[in-house]
Amino acid sequence: MDMSIFLAKFWGWYLILFFVVLSFNPRRIKQIFKDLHDEKFLIVTSSIAVIVGLLNILIHNVWEFSWKLIPTLIGWFALFEGAALFTFPRQTVTRLNYINVKYVQVIYMLLFLVGIFLLNIAYNIVPY
Repeated sequence: MDMSIFLAKFWGWYLILFFVVLSFNPRRIKQIFKDLHDEKFLIVTSSIAVIVGLLNILIHNVWEFSWKLIPTLIGWFALFEGAALFTFPRQTVTRLNYINVKYVQVIYMLLFLVGIFLLNIAYNIVPY
């Protein structure tokens, strides 16, 4: 299987599941941000983000202007956010909290639409 298609399926399903879970249980996101103040949770979360970001980038670092850029950007975002949480935890949590409070509906709808787009690419539901 082509790595781009694999990552389109992976990130597409991940984003859709993330959207569904947060839609049916909006308290979960508040819990995540509350837990980011716990150092153990923060270290585990940032480590996972760095690992996922690095793996994504190492296997798929495609910089062409097509849908293949989306998994690459997700990987770089995960790597940078994980590194920022590790290096500057207070500032990063404050920034993420601010962004989440201000743009929560826009962010979640965008994640949903990107997930649908990636799944459409991966499964060729509506020809692209």
